[in-house]
Amino acid sequence: MFEPVHGSAPDIAGQGIANPVGQIWAAALMLEHLGEQNAAGILVDGIEAALTEGIRTRDLGGAATTDEVAAAVVHHCQRALASDAGLRR
Repeated sequence: MFEPVHGSAPDIAGQGIANPVGQIWAAALMLEHLGEQNAAGILVDGIEAALTEGIRTRDLGGAATTDEVAAAVVHHCQRALASDAGLRR
């Protein structure tokens, strides 16, 4: 289960309603800083693809859980890695 740390919202920890996009994006920024532009791009593309599909947590007007959003991002990243699209950045 992917459950982000809740800095200013510990009251929702463990409920599966937190939006994981910020933490995934932070990982992309770290990868970019480490010189891993392709990996960072794949993560950002995965986030964008999931959101474009409408997979969003309640704070963004959706109904998906934390795990569902994270799984959608992972799915899109795996698809990018399995195709030439993963090499575009």
